[in-house]
Amino acid sequence: LRTTKMAAIGGSNYWEDLRKQARQLENELDLKLVSFSKLCTSYSGSRDGRRGETSDTTPLLNNSTQDRMFDTMSVEIEQLLAKLTAVNDKMAEYTNTPGTASLNAALMHTLQRHRDILQDYTHEFHKTKGNFLAIREREDLLGSVRKDIETYKSGSGVNNRRTELFLKEHEHLRNSDRLMDDTISIAMATKENMTSQRGMLKSIQSRVNTLANRFPAINSLIQRINLRKRRDSLILGAVIGVCTILLLLYAFH
Repeated sequence: LRTTKMAAIGGSNYWEDLRKQARQLENELDLKLVSFSKLCTSYSGSRDGRRGETSDTTPLLNNSTQDRMFDTMSVEIEQLLAKLTAVNDKMAEYTNTPGTASLNAALMHTLQRHRDILQDYTHEFHKTKGNFLAIREREDLLGSVRKDIETYKSGSGVNNRRTELFLKEHEHLRNSDRLMDDTISIAMATKENMTSQRGMLKSIQSRVNTLANRFPAINSLIQRINLRKRRDSLILGAVIGVCTILLLLYAFH
């Protein structure tokens, strides 16, 4: 019955009326989406501009007004999308009525174009809305964190001072431990180096003793050198002792 009534109305006029409605709704949606996008951008910019201010000086009226405008515009855009969807459904229903077979290709092309526009507007709306909600959630979370930090700073000044002193003392202790560790590392490296040198000297001494045992002349020469060293040491010690005694006698007389 409905399709018969539609055919009786006059197919071309009914189709043109639907197209006019679709174009009108599309124009309204385009304007609404532009305003909606500007609202979201201004909301993000105003939040960023007040990020360094405290909670006592931040004007909350603009944010609440923007939130109400966002909710209102979201409802309006959703209503326009629903109306445009209904018009597209009526256009699709019209293409299936008897008597439109000769124009079916052109009608389907037009219908498909309107559907693509509806899909683009729907995608843009959900994308902008999602970005707005994400920005608002992030900024609300950051604002809550900043408020907690400010409350902590203002309500516990003495504790903060003590905490800073404890932290500084802890840092000094850590630096002292680090210096001790470095000193121990240097001492261990020095010990290892001296142990290595001692091993080298023992190896050289054993080689010299081996050579001395193999060559008696060399052994006697080494003994003479050692005797001369001892004699020189004794002479030097005697000279130093005599000089010391003379100095003491001169100092007391």
